[in-house]
Amino acid sequence: MENHLAVLLPLTAVWLVAGWLADGLPRLDHARALRRRTGWVLALTLTGLGLTAAVLVAGLSSADATPADRAAAGLTLAAAPALVVAACTLRRVRRLRAGAGALSSASRTPAPHGLRASAAHPLIGLPVQLTGLAILPAVAAASVPDLLSRPGVTGPAVTVGVLGVAAIGVRHALRHNRLVERAVPARPASPRPAGALHV
Repeated sequence: MENHLAVLLPLTAVWLVAGWLADGLPRLDHARALRRRTGWVLALTLTGLGLTAAVLVAGLSSADATPADRAAAGLTLAAAPALVVAACTLRRVRRLRAGAGALSSASRTPAPHGLRASAAHPLIGLPVQLTGLAILPAVAAASVPDLLSRPGVTGPAVTVGVLGVAAIGVRHALRHNRLVERAVPARPASPRPAGALHV
């Protein structure tokens, strides 16, 4: 096994598990379960960000083609979604965990639709999932070194990647909109204007 593959595999596993857990947050219908799951998502995303930053710093500080340098080169595609995770997702997950914690005094307290809509926000699950998926090409290239250099492989791989990202993004947006509509209280029907009096 390539040395930089041994660095990339645990990093990929952390991000993919965090993305899988974040994707399941809106399906939780009890506040205590939502609070527990957001704690796991928060811990895994912080671990993923720490490991990603450590690999990138180690790669930048080494002048030779060391395993850390090759692993850091494989993380260039994942740097942008990881920055979105650091800037937006962590704050939203912390707020979501605090909101679920305020309602989790009893084990069977239902999670309101507004809290589940916040859990389904695309800036929670999507950047985490994209970070994990963006590391997969580096893992594939480290596993089979000449895979991406073969003719006729790069174009289909990019197309499949773009279509996959678009499908994941649309799915997150539709689920968020559906839960937001459930969270909005129904407006009472406006009274009809009084008709003309018939004597």
